[in-house]
Amino acid sequence: MDGLVALPRDSRTQEQLEWLADEILEASGEATIWVATPGSAAHERALAERMATAVAAEYRAVIEAAEAARDKDGTARRRTLARLRRTLHAIRARDYFPPPERERAQQAVAELEALVEEPVR
Repeated sequence: MDGLVALPRDSRTQEQLEWLADEILEASGEATIWVATPGSAAHERALAERMATAVAAEYRAVIEAAEAARDKDGTARRRTLARLRRTLHAIRARDYFPPPERERAQQAVAELEALVEEPVR
């Protein structure tokens, strides 16, 4: 299977890609890491904006799910909280240009966590 992935070049992605390439080579596959630069500053800004927009949509889905979970019973809230924590972790792993929704999503999950941990009266 062929593939191409474009990621911002930073120490984290560089290390992960090198590790992945080594794993592929050890499994008798082929892997090459290419370093490229956008053709212009405008292309670079557009790419960063597309990446941030996509991640922002994912964060909005987390916010909506956290808000919807408030009306669920305790068990459903706990399950939703666990899922949203995993989802936030996965989103942050590919969030190279954090949009404002990032903080709102983290806050929504923290509020749900406080509700889950609230003692039953």
